[in-house]
Amino acid sequence: MLESLAPRVIRDLNREIRDRIAEAPLELNSYGYDPWGLNVDVARRTMLVFALFYKYYFRVKAYGLEHLPKGRMLIIANHAGQIAIDACMIGTATVLDANPPRPLRGMGEYWLPTLPFFNVFMARVGGVVGTPKNCIDILEHGEAVIAFPEGVRGMNKPFRERYQLQRFGNGFMRLALQTNTPIVPVAVVGSEEQAPSLGNFAPLARLLSMPAFPIVLNFFPLPTRYHIYFGEPMEFRGNPNDEDEVIVRKVEQVKGRIHDMIQRGLKQRRSIFF
Repeated sequence: MLESLAPRVIRDLNREIRDRIAEAPLELNSYGYDPWGLNVDVARRTMLVFALFYKYYFRVKAYGLEHLPKGRMLIIANHAGQIAIDACMIGTATVLDANPPRPLRGMGEYWLPTLPFFNVFMARVGGVVGTPKNCIDILEHGEAVIAFPEGVRGMNKPFRERYQLQRFGNGFMRLALQTNTPIVPVAVVGSEEQAPSLGNFAPLARLLSMPAFPIVLNFFPLPTRYHIYFGEPMEFRGNPNDEDEVIVRKVEQVKGRIHDMIQRGLKQRRSIFF
């Protein structure tokens, strides 16, 4: 029964993804590419894999998608789990469950394109290297960008520091001010437990030219239940070239909002896995 059911599930899900992507405000040329290299066929096939994990493995519950504004926006979220599954699940939520569907542009770490073949794949599914110019160009085209100001500090932190937000970079706030872009705070609960890290094997990380090499007990993420909370947009005004202390005060407002959302989510969930 399961064997006969699986192809139907995949077929129906693939149809849903195709229809949702067709509704999305993408600027495609006649070959199915957008100005930053996204290819709609590659994105659809990749989204099918993400959607299977979204619906049947992590069983994601998304809240507050009605808060997503029209036009450009900057989604700022906490980061955890050793690999960027949280980014994939947030992006899947905004395509499958938001109305209208909103594909997200991921701002990747500078070292990611150095991985063999990954630079092309990242572009084909909508990601770009997180330079200020790339982000400004995308926002000025009315797109939605997702960024994680903690970077690898958050993603690769040890399990004992779970749900403790690390230092936020200031760059996202300067970009929001420069482009007059609303910030949507997002809190992810469930990602910290998917791959508990005991520490960082720094010598091997240096050898592989990676920012970190976490020591984990499991080689495949655990099926924790994801809860993703989308907060109301936050708008900021000011000079993007202000001194750091001025920008930091604004950054701390976003960080504080995400912290509060995480704490509420932790109190509301019944179990790590259910």
